[in-house]
Amino acid sequence: MRYVHTMVRITDIDESLDFWCTKFGLEEIRRIDNEKGKFTLIFLAAPKDAASAKETRAPELELTYNWGSDEKYETARAWGHLAYRVDDIYATCQKLMDAGVTINRPPRDGYMAFVKSPDNISIELIQEGDALAPQEPWASMENTGDW
Repeated sequence: MRYVHTMVRITDIDESLDFWCTKFGLEEIRRIDNEKGKFTLIFLAAPKDAASAKETRAPELELTYNWGSDEKYETARAWGHLAYRVDDIYATCQKLMDAGVTINRPPRDGYMAFVKSPDNISIELIQEGDALAPQEPWASMENTGDW
């Protein structure tokens, strides 16, 4: 058995790719437009997984856009979050904040933070290796919303 991908539905391709690729840093690996089914699938991978994803199609994040749908997607309590390891939790959170992304749970501990995508998908950021030493403004920053 091998893990392949996680699929999330999106409501706006441009807004989603701006978040996932431009702000968050994932890479688009491939795209499928299905005329018959009236949907687009966009497969993304983290930079350190991109070569593997291109070769084996795993591990990936699949964004699914249903053409012409005005459905608003909601998450249930059974859904948790996606998680990504990052090289520097503080630099990653600062880059996201500078791009207008809300840090819902700041990395007060130098190890973990949460943000959300435009479609309300909760994303955990985990510091690669040991936690960084706590530092401001993160150490005293309050939570915003939920995650």
